[in-house]
Amino acid sequence: MKPTPPDWPRFSSCVVYRDAPAAIDWLGRAFGFEVRLRVEGEGGRVEHCEMEYGDGLVMVSQEDTAAARAWKRVMRSPASLDGATTQTLMFFVDDARAHCERARAAGARIYEEPATHDYGDEYWADLSYGALDPEGHLWWVTERLRNPHGQPPI
Repeated sequence: MKPTPPDWPRFSSCVVYRDAPAAIDWLGRAFGFEVRLRVEGEGGRVEHCEMEYGDGLVMVSQEDTAAARAWKRVMRSPASLDGATTQTLMFFVDDARAHCERARAAGARIYEEPATHDYGDEYWADLSYGALDPEGHLWWVTERLRNPHGQPPI
């Protein structure tokens, strides 16, 4: 397998918003994401944005039902689909409880309060919470408590 381009993870996801500029600001305030690249089009419309959290990367895009490219015309925010979502996003943090309070203070709707999920000694234990962003994307935020076979957390 060829290596990825420099500074790119093997996998990345894109989340689509009706109001991408507001979402970018919110993801920074609520979750601690940092903008690494923002491409704006006519009228300040966000054409492409890359946001980092540690070594993770998520792309942010804005709905465009009149886009020239067919695949862009079908991408929607959950806010445009009565809250329906087809994906969840997950990332690791150092302190899930503190992160949850930061997200809550920024207006996240906490879908599931922080809870420990222990899959037994052969697997892992995590402390996770679920949050909905202002447009309804579901995010799982996780703190690793135990790695498989009793190894210390990451």
